[in-house]
Amino acid sequence: MKAHLLFEDQDFLLERSLPWNEGALVKDLSLDTLFTAMARGDAFVFEVSKRVVLLGSDNGLETIRYRQRILQDCLNQPEVVRELYSVSVEAMVEQKRHYLGVFARSPDSVLRYSIELMEGFLGMLKALRRSADLHADKFVSEGWTAFYAMLRRELSDDFFARVDYHLDRLKFRDGVLLSAHLGQGNKGDRYVLREPPDRKGTFLTRLFTRQPPAYSFTLHPRDESGFSALADLRNRGIGLVADTIAQSTGHIRSFFDMLRTELAFYVGCVNLHQVLQRRGVSMALPSPVAAQERRLSFQGLRDACLALSTDEYVVGNDGDADGQDLVIVTGANQGGKSTFLRSVGLAQLMMQCGMFVSAGSLCSSVRAGLFTHYKREEDTAMNSGKLDEELSRMSDIIDHITPNSMILFNESFAATNEREGSEIAKQIVSALLDKRVKIVFVTHLHELARGFHENNSGDVLFLRAERQADGVRTYKLLEGEPLKTSFGEDLYNSIFGG
Repeated sequence: MKAHLLFEDQDFLLERSLPWNEGALVKDLSLDTLFTAMARGDAFVFEVSKRVVLLGSDNGLETIRYRQRILQDCLNQPEVVRELYSVSVEAMVEQKRHYLGVFARSPDSVLRYSIELMEGFLGMLKALRRSADLHADKFVSEGWTAFYAMLRRELSDDFFARVDYHLDRLKFRDGVLLSAHLGQGNKGDRYVLREPPDRKGTFLTRLFTRQPPAYSFTLHPRDESGFSALADLRNRGIGLVADTIAQSTGHIRSFFDMLRTELAFYVGCVNLHQVLQRRGVSMALPSPVAAQERRLSFQGLRDACLALSTDEYVVGNDGDADGQDLVIVTGANQGGKSTFLRSVGLAQLMMQCGMFVSAGSLCSSVRAGLFTHYKREEDTAMNSGKLDEELSRMSDIIDHITPNSMILFNESFAATNEREGSEIAKQIVSALLDKRVKIVFVTHLHELARGFHENNSGDVLFLRAERQADGVRTYKLLEGEPLKTSFGEDLYNSIFGG
């Protein structure tokens, strides 16, 4: 049995390595805030959500759309999804309850442990079958319909009856019936476990019915060697059966483990959706398109992590960078530029793992990877200068970035003078554009912005943080040419008066 709720034709491997720039993505995009909201106190949901989101760049268009349809069902039936997740968690608790069984060595111990675990699993399997009977018609995505069809097919009434029957017989309440041959040197050979005959009739009829001839012997209560030999004979007989049922319980445990993993992501999505909904944040399933279409357009795009960490209203932004591989963002200090940059990165990650985004609408090309180059605090250890550190990080990014990726720059290369920083940034941006890398660059380097603006042939989008005449920031980004000032005097006056 397979769940296949994250991929149509394969399992999600939780042990896959995360991207090399995991730490930078988590820090620059405040992803821990997102994962905490998704987890709602469940450490396993936190870990699964983190891995699914950060590994989203590996997904193709069909995988993203497959998950989106499944997610829509989850958002329509959140309680059913939570109930299924609880069943899978209970199955893992049941397995841990019998953890001593993994240390069992004798066939008798393995058999006893496996039977107890299988009986526990049966209750969870029956809960899954009940869910299929009650709720299958409420789900329309191919992932959910295939999952429920599998449960109905594999977990039939006949299946449960046969399993109950065999588990009862494997307890060997009437002893173990074996057959064997005499081998070389009259040693026992070819031991085979036999199914005991059904005991028909009443006790009296069995007592007075003529039985086939048989030989028997009785061990003395103190015959330790005899009991040891008898236990060895029993283990020889039940060894194959013990291995078989142990493998069966292993398969069921793997199924529940994978089901818990895949459902954990969707439970996290449901949790996040409910939190953002309570905060009045608009959400939508984005429209992913192929990389070669070079799309990035959005309406009401908000920073989901900011919305999760503040009670203030978070302003949304509209933009259309379709066909434009470079977006340069300039404007007033504390005007919402960094927040906008983070909202773009979050939306790209959330789209590529199959999630909704915090926007009225979003259409974006699938990217081969997402990279961030944000300014960092001064190196307190004084191992290198600030510019050296920025260039070192940029070198690492160049070693890993591939065509059709996306990179977000936030105040990069401003650690040196205006002319030198602009020239460095220009050379790097130009090389990345040659490789079809989508770039969103927040900068105060006027020479950099002005240079691209003067040579713009329509392939660069310029956004500017809006500032009203009285200095008020609206946190809206509008299309506009870069200005020479960032209105730092506004900050000075707000702090010292003016």
